[in-house]
Amino acid sequence: MTHLNLGRINFAPLVPQTVGFDRFFDAFDQLALDKLPANTFPPHNIVKLDDNNYLVELAVAGFSEDEIEIETLKGELTISGKKATVDENRSYLHRGIGTRAFKKVVRLADNVQVDGADLENGILTVKLVNIIPKEKLPKRIPIASGGNNKVLTSTKNKTLLQE
Repeated sequence: MTHLNLGRINFAPLVPQTVGFDRFFDAFDQLALDKLPANTFPPHNIVKLDDNNYLVELAVAGFSEDEIEIETLKGELTISGKKATVDENRSYLHRGIGTRAFKKVVRLADNVQVDGADLENGILTVKLVNIIPKEKLPKRIPIASGGNNKVLTSTKNKTLLQE
């Protein structure tokens, strides 16, 4: 990791107090170093339904299901679209509905997976779910001292000692 200072956020003080967050810091470094212009077409929303469920909504009026491709690779959700045919014989007085090709990339956390997609009324909705592996769920650690086995249980704001 070469750059720890991301604009106004300096991660350097956190490094000595964290283990395994290097990928997190590297991801933010990469975002800061990306020189790509903001991709605003098509307009999109990212919606948090709850702690583990999200939606990515894209306004794709004029595109059919066959003209849109959705894929995930190496922690990135890529949504792209390309019109199959364009009617060149049509004469427009005003052309405000975008039909140009697009590619939208959303970076995903390690545990976030695509759970499906729907296209309805010109809005493409991609459902995302955060799947927490068993090894990342809270677990009880027994404390052994002098033959006594006690279990220390930690909840959000309380610590309980069970014998």
